Amino acid sequence: MQIIKDKKIIEDLWVYVQDSDPVQEGDIIVSFARWQKDRATLLNHKGNLGIRLGSEDSLEEIKDDFDRLNLIELEFPAFTDGRGFSQAWLLRNRFGYGGELRAVGNFMLDQIFYLNRVGFNSF
Repeated sequence: MQIIKDKKIIEDLWVYVQDSDPVQEGDIIVSFARWQKDRATLLNHKGNLGIRLGSEDSLEEIKDDFDRLNLIELEFPAFTDGRGFSQAWLLRNRFGYGGELRAVGNFMLDQIFYLNRVGFNSF
């Protein structure tokens, strides 16, 4: 699948691993719940590691692991839900997260400029 990253269209090499599936090698994304459950194991994963956060998930709980996370996906449950904008701003400005920050879910293409403005660099 293709995504927009740093204003270019690229192939997405990341794989989202469902909570019930075994962890595979390579660049993987796990849910916040899986991260809480399997954190110690995931930190030893060979490959890049990402986490998918919902609007209700706490940034405070993962702030000590930002240097280990190559990607943070923020999920938009509905295009009218703006909490992802606030989370992105907090990640970049308060917590200093410098890795890839990706918007996923139900946002409108018209919002990409604004998403980029608060810190997202992939969509």
